[in-house]
Amino acid sequence: MYLDFYKLKESPFNITSDPDFFFRSRHHLEALSAILYGIKQRKGIILVTGEVGTGKTTLCRAMLKELPVDTVTSLVLNPYFSEAQILKAIIEDFGISAARFSRLDLINTLNMFLIDISSQGKNAVLVIDEAQNLSLRQLEQVRLLSNLETEKIKLLQVVLVGQPELNTKLSLESARQIKQRISVKYHILPLTGEEIGKYIEFRLARANGGAVKFLPETFSLIYNFSKGIPRLINIVCDRALLLGFSKGKHVIDSVMIEKCIKELQ
Repeated sequence: MYLDFYKLKESPFNITSDPDFFFRSRHHLEALSAILYGIKQRKGIILVTGEVGTGKTTLCRAMLKELPVDTVTSLVLNPYFSEAQILKAIIEDFGISAARFSRLDLINTLNMFLIDISSQGKNAVLVIDEAQNLSLRQLEQVRLLSNLETEKIKLLQVVLVGQPELNTKLSLESARQIKQRISVKYHILPLTGEEIGKYIEFRLARANGGAVKFLPETFSLIYNFSKGIPRLINIVCDRALLLGFSKGKHVIDSVMIEKCIKELQ
């Protein structure tokens, strides 16, 4: 709606998980490094948690783009499946199919695929987003998948990505076995106050936004509203661009941000 007015090639503050808009804050860069380390070193299970809106899915998509070419991946975005269904989803996203769909057949098919991949010198990665929605039975199944290995290496690296509730679930006595298998763990924190301005300017630059500017005085207001949560930053900034468009202004000031925050509260 306002793209032509601001000379934008696309909306800079969409809340979709676009890896092209992945902002490498200190915490997000540390999380990315931790995941890539765990995968390349074949550590087995890697756990990444963060509050709602901190950019976990965007991080996952950015990570997938940075994996070595000898890595095959399977991405499960929403694990609302039965144990057999989630196995089928994993296998299909690896690009393979099973002759039968019992749990045993699916696991055997996956195991043979992983052995073949390993024999070619390749690595296999399974990423499960929204992993806080996994049941305890599904978590146990993930643990069993992580046990697929040779004498020297793990055949499958599993990245569990979820909200802090996942840690609560993993702390249960019945989940102790999978918790003990987690080799790499990172909790993503929100952006700092000092990163807000850089984040906004980065998103605008990615969208070719040379005809719009957020004044520095707006950054503290946006931080106080969002507490550094990228999704909330995007929401208020998108609202501000719409307000600026309606007023015919290319400069976003504190009065406009205060108005947008009031509308969102």
